[in-house]
Amino acid sequence: MSGQAGADPTAQLEERDVRDRRLLAWLGAGLLAGGMPVHEVQEDIHEAARGLGHPAPQVGCLPTAITVTLAAGRPATFEQVEGAVRLDQLADVCAVRASLRTGTLSPDEALERLTRLRAQPHRYRRLGLFSGAVLSGVGIALILAPAWSAVVFAALLAPVTGALLLLLSRAGRTMRTVSPLIAAFVVGAAAFLAAGEGWAPAPLWTLVGPIAVLLPGAAIVTGLTELSAGSMVAGTARLAHGTMQMLLFALGVGAAAALLRVPLEEVETARPAELGWWAPLLGVVLVTVAISLMESVPSRLVPWLLAVVLATYLAQWAGHTVLGTRWAGAFLGAVVASLGATLVEFLRPHLPRVVAFLPSFWLLVPGSLGLISVSRLEAAPEVAVAAFLGVTLVVVAISLGIVVGASLARPLRDVARRVGMPYLLSLLPRRRRRGGAST
Repeated sequence: MSGQAGADPTAQLEERDVRDRRLLAWLGAGLLAGGMPVHEVQEDIHEAARGLGHPAPQVGCLPTAITVTLAAGRPATFEQVEGAVRLDQLADVCAVRASLRTGTLSPDEALERLTRLRAQPHRYRRLGLFSGAVLSGVGIALILAPAWSAVVFAALLAPVTGALLLLLSRAGRTMRTVSPLIAAFVVGAAAFLAAGEGWAPAPLWTLVGPIAVLLPGAAIVTGLTELSAGSMVAGTARLAHGTMQMLLFALGVGAAAALLRVPLEEVETARPAELGWWAPLLGVVLVTVAISLMESVPSRLVPWLLAVVLATYLAQWAGHTVLGTRWAGAFLGAVVASLGATLVEFLRPHLPRVVAFLPSFWLLVPGSLGLISVSRLEAAPEVAVAAFLGVTLVVVAISLGIVVGASLARPLRDVARRVGMPYLLSLLPRRRRRGGAST
C-alpha cells in the first residue's frame, strides 16, 4: 500500500510532462502551419515552456514538423504539421501562446482550444474564398501592371484561380503538386491568345494578376530569412520547395507559349503603366480586403491590417523612387512591415504581430517578379538573367529587412507583452467557443 502511494507522485509527474509536451507540440505545429519561420517558432515554444514551469526545453523545428522535449535526455514528442491554417486560426494560436506565457490559461484549457482549432468555420465560407481570389487578382494587376487590359484580364481569369483554390481545399497531394503547372498553363494560354488579338499587349505582365495568390514568393523569402537566422535545414528545404514551385509555374507558361506558337517578340514586352498614381493605392486596398476574405479575418481588424499594408507599400515606393533601386524599396518595405505590425500589436493586443505582418509580407510579391523573369528565359536569355538577378537581390533585401525590422522591434514587443497582453487575455473568456480538431 505504501509502495503504491509512493508511486503516485511520479505517475502524476509523468502524466503532466506528457500533457505539456503534447501541448507545446500542438502549439508549435499551429504556428508553423501559419507560415512562421522556424526560429521564431522555437523562441515562442521556449517562452511557453517556461510559463509551464520547464526552464530548459529543447525544440527542433522543420517547416512540416516539430519535436519537443522538456529537458535534455527526457522523452520527446513529435508532431507533424498537417496543412496550413488561416490567419484567424493563427490569431487563436497566438492567443493561447500568450496565455501560457503569462499563466492565465491552464494547460488543459489550452489543449482544449487547440483541439478545436482545425474545425473553426470560415467566416465567409466559399463565397469569401472565391471573391477574395478575384479581388486579389485585380489588386495585384493594379499594383504590378496598372493598365486597363491587365485589370480586365485579371477580373475575368481570377475566377479560375478561385475555383482552383476551392478544388485544392479537397484535393489530394498529387493535385496540389501539379496545380501550379495547371494554373499557369490555363492563365498563360488565355493571356497569349488575348495578346494575339491585341487585347493584352503585355502578356507576361498581364497573366501574373490572376495567379499571384498561388505564387510561392512568401515561401522563398521565409526560407532566406531562416537561412539568415541560422536555421539551415529549414531554410534550405523551404527555399528549394519554393523554387521548384516557381519552376512549375514557369513551365506552365512556357508550355502555353509553345503550344500556341507565340512569337518571341510578344513574350519580351515592357511593363504596362497607363493608369495614374491612384491605381497601386487602390490595388493595395483590394489586396488587403482579398486577404481578409480568404483568411477569414474579422472585419474589425481589417482597418489595422490595411494601415500596416499601406505603410509597407509607401515605404517600398519611397525607397524605389528616392534611391532608384527596387531592392532598396523592398528592404525599407520589409523593415516598416515588421515595425508597423509590432506597433499595431502594442495598440491592439488582440491582433498578434504575425497576423498584422503576414499580409504586408505577401504584398511585396517577389514571386510575381520571379515568374516574369524565369518565363522570359527562352525569349531573351540575356535580359531574363539580368532580371532574375535583380529579383534575387529583391528577395535577399526583403529577408534582410525582416531580420533588421524584427531586431528594431524587439524592445517594443517586450513592452507590448508586458503592458498589452493582460488586455488580450481579458478578452479570451468572452470569445465565442467553436468546435475543432487538433493541429
